[in-house]
Amino acid sequence: MSLTLRQRVGLELQRSLRHNTARLHPLRTLFWECTLRCNMHCRHCGSDCRVQPSVGDMPAGDFLHVIDGLLLHVDPHKLFIIFTGGEALLRDDLEMVGHELYRRGFPWGVVTNGYLLDEERFDRLLASGMHSVAISLDGLAEDHNWLRCHPDSFAHVEHAIDLLARQHEVLWDVVTCVNPRNYLHLGALREYLQQRGVPSWRLFSIAPMGRAAHDASLQLDDGQLRGLMDFIAASRMERSVEGNVMNVSYACEGFLGAYEQRVRDHFFFCRSGIEVASIRCDGAISGCTSVRSHMDQGNIYEDDFWEVWQNRFSVMRDRRWTRKDQCENCQVWRYCEGSGLHLYDDDGRLLTCHHQRLGRSLRP
Repeated sequence: MSLTLRQRVGLELQRSLRHNTARLHPLRTLFWECTLRCNMHCRHCGSDCRVQPSVGDMPAGDFLHVIDGLLLHVDPHKLFIIFTGGEALLRDDLEMVGHELYRRGFPWGVVTNGYLLDEERFDRLLASGMHSVAISLDGLAEDHNWLRCHPDSFAHVEHAIDLLARQHEVLWDVVTCVNPRNYLHLGALREYLQQRGVPSWRLFSIAPMGRAAHDASLQLDDGQLRGLMDFIAASRMERSVEGNVMNVSYACEGFLGAYEQRVRDHFFFCRSGIEVASIRCDGAISGCTSVRSHMDQGNIYEDDFWEVWQNRFSVMRDRRWTRKDQCENCQVWRYCEGSGLHLYDDDGRLLTCHHQRLGRSLRP
């Protein structure tokens, strides 16, 4: 399928917006990788494997020191802070840090596997000012427990989802990593989530990175990737026609050609280093936490975070360097600019191109 005239006009406008946003680089989202500890051993974990597991949790005071420095430069109400890991809820001081952020005016949220999100913990997090939760569910019971390598994971996530569905104080969604095993049951999973009262469902495909780099069976083939796009597009169409409550969308990664705006609410835009930054456990300053460590821009223990944000990140804000290899003669590079930065290996090579894969899936 080719881009329509309407899509091309929209993509040209998006291109101008992207370049202007890169020039201004307003900091809108800050991830804090607060721990590398985890209570799962997921087959697909995409964490940067060069980070030593012996790296301890960052002291809360060190992170809050950076936050206090940011208060001199940003409107706290316009900067969203997200706790991630590892498994963020393994930190027993998360509520204290959350309260300190809330007291300073910063909205904040948590990305979690849900295992530790029971009533007591949820109430404490709410009392500390939590605004959002992203919770992982990678299939119905058998498929989810298989991917997470934990026999009790599904039961805990199900309880956490039911807990979230009963409240109206935080925004939340469910995130699913699609693989050849749960791909076969996406319809049943969608029905399950709708019945559970899930307001929003984001689907990812698994990239060949982290542990998944050594297990090709976790990655969708080209036909399955197109099937995933068709499933999401159909789900969104049903929502608009039938008024279904749950919003279904594909994740932010990858330019999708003719599927742009059919499977998510916006055109592709990798905001890493443009509107999104992260502070990792070892103090490294980068774009989103999925970007590998070879793109680190500084370290809070050596550099001033705001100076780094203002004056570095050129590798993320000027993407002309990505026009090489399979991107060199690509006719849609101007709209994509090299896909998501987390999809590059340590040598700067693109691991996978969604647009090319979707095109291959149409060939006999």
